[in-house]
Amino acid sequence: MYNILICDDEKDIVNALKIYLNDSNYYFLEAFDGEEAVHVVETKEVHLVLMDIMMPKLDGIQAMLKIREKSNVPVILLTAKGEDSDKVLGLTVGADDYITKPFNPIEVSARVKSQLRRYMQLGGGSVRPDVIRVGGIELDDKEKRVTLDGEPVALTPTEYDILKLLMQNPGQVFSPREIYSRIWNDLPLGSENTVAVHIRHLREKLEINPAEPRYLKVVWGQGYKCEKQG
Repeated sequence: MYNILICDDEKDIVNALKIYLNDSNYYFLEAFDGEEAVHVVETKEVHLVLMDIMMPKLDGIQAMLKIREKSNVPVILLTAKGEDSDKVLGLTVGADDYITKPFNPIEVSARVKSQLRRYMQLGGGSVRPDVIRVGGIELDDKEKRVTLDGEPVALTPTEYDILKLLMQNPGQVFSPREIYSRIWNDLPLGSENTVAVHIRHLREKLEINPAEPRYLKVVWGQGYKCEKQG
């Protein structure tokens, strides 16, 4: 679950962004001026900030400078057309990106996902011991949920257990017999084909091109591994 702070002095814009970003993986926090935004970041766990530049009390640039004193959370500034100087200033002093009003819903969603993925891969977010991340795959063992680039992936219990084993040991090669023994708790008779079928199903659900997998690799003559991601 990612906590996204949306800050704009217009409630309609805050509500519109929540609709654009409608996703079960997002929990939304709200602020309606810069001071309130700074307070939220200081008192709550926030994974990304969407913040307007033109606001009362404290504008978006000033609020971002205060946020940057204590946090490297991604900040996407919301700007109006013609505010080019503000865009440049914002990026110069610490913003990660900007989105121009009126918003394109697809662009908003893509930019948010991109910044969240980058932030979590760089280790910026707090790490829970029950959450495993390898590249764009996230496995939440407490909720028994798997997401790929923020999108939920439906796995069978067996697929989930195999993926968890491989993700917990990135780079380590497991033979089909070893995978079978660990997951099925049984003698590995006929394990080659059984494990291969489940790996194929996992690839179909998690890889853009299952024939050229990025995550679940075969080591010929040895077994399978979850590739470490740089």
